[in-house]
Amino acid sequence: MKHFACVLVLALAPALMAQVPGDSGAAPPADGAEAGRLRAQVRQRWAEHVRTTLGLSDDQAGKLDATERRFEEQRQPIRARQRQLNQALNAELAAQSPNEERVKQLMSEREQNQLRLQQVNRDEDREMQGYLTPVQRARYQDERRRFQRSIANAVQQQRERRQNRPAPPARPRRRPPR
Repeated sequence: MKHFACVLVLALAPALMAQVPGDSGAAPPADGAEAGRLRAQVRQRWAEHVRTTLGLSDDQAGKLDATERRFEEQRQPIRARQRQLNQALNAELAAQSPNEERVKQLMSEREQNQLRLQQVNRDEDREMQGYLTPVQRARYQDERRRFQRSIANAVQQQRERRQNRPAPPARPRRRPPR
């Protein structure tokens, strides 16, 4: 199990660091095709892991895959909005004198956004009730929590490494040929 988690973290961390076009308004990463390939590999390995761990039938595995994909599409814009709200709130709080009304508004929006994400998760779980046993659902949720923690830790470690890395030396500018 630990080996599987390590493989998933190593495969997914670079993909998670790259933003998806339209996710936050940022330009797509130069290695977008590579990130997409890594995401597909992680999805495939996750599906195999869940199928084995939960003892899913072919029918259950197909339904679970469809459910995960559909609800992940719903979660992506909510997460993107959450990042925007967090960035705006951090920027406001970093100001010399934060605008109290703006902070209040951003905190309220952030809470509403979190509630939307929780509702999507509840809707996904309700759909899974139709084809997974209670034991399978409980195990699925446990595996998913562990996986998300592993990914969060890997992303945090990668950010810390990037912050501690010295800046590359400045390259002299070349003059255009005459």
